[in-house]
Amino acid sequence: MGNRNTHLVWDWNGTILDDMRAIIGATNAAFAEIGLAPITLDRYRELYCVPIPRFYERLMGRLPSDAEWLVMDETFHRHYTERRESCGLTSGVEELLVGWTLAGGSQSLLSMYGHEHLVPTVRGYGIERHFLRVDGRKGPSGGSKALHLERHLTELSAAGGEISAVRTVVIGDAVDDAVAAAHVGARAVLYAGGTNSRATLEAVGVPVVDTLEEAVALARDLA
Repeated sequence: MGNRNTHLVWDWNGTILDDMRAIIGATNAAFAEIGLAPITLDRYRELYCVPIPRFYERLMGRLPSDAEWLVMDETFHRHYTERRESCGLTSGVEELLVGWTLAGGSQSLLSMYGHEHLVPTVRGYGIERHFLRVDGRKGPSGGSKALHLERHLTELSAAGGEISAVRTVVIGDAVDDAVAAAHVGARAVLYAGGTNSRATLEAVGVPVVDTLEEAVALARDLA
């Protein structure tokens, strides 16, 4: 099956953007603000989940207080912004974006990163032109992706994109990407080089791959 009529929804952090080192650094800075010990990348990948306060609960043994959450959230985003500038795109992803479009497929980008920061950041990497739509989070931090994806596909269809959920494949790096895809009736392929461990991703029951090239090849067949 070719790319035509198949739509890809790409995740940003940990998928298109190779930023796990920045995320871990910012997370540990946030932990330090309330006296928590730093964690390793492997531990992060093992425990990460959304909403983010639940992830912190796994690490702390309790939910953070409202005051702790505000401090941690502000600290994370401040340190992440500083570190993100040194991050590059995941190897080979720009060629994949170009190739998908040339083969007749469409694609968009959906992220839980704040919309006001996401759009100029994507533009700065020179890849905005590859997407029909770029949507970041427009509400408070800490939510899930399912309703965000539902709105994203609705907006694409309203704009005349003729995007069908059953012909859509979400490419992401976390369990919530698969959950969001299932919520709207789309497919998902999960990349094991980002937020969650391979074991965690495999437990979801959707295809898991080690490269984005594999993800695109599978997406071509799934939809």
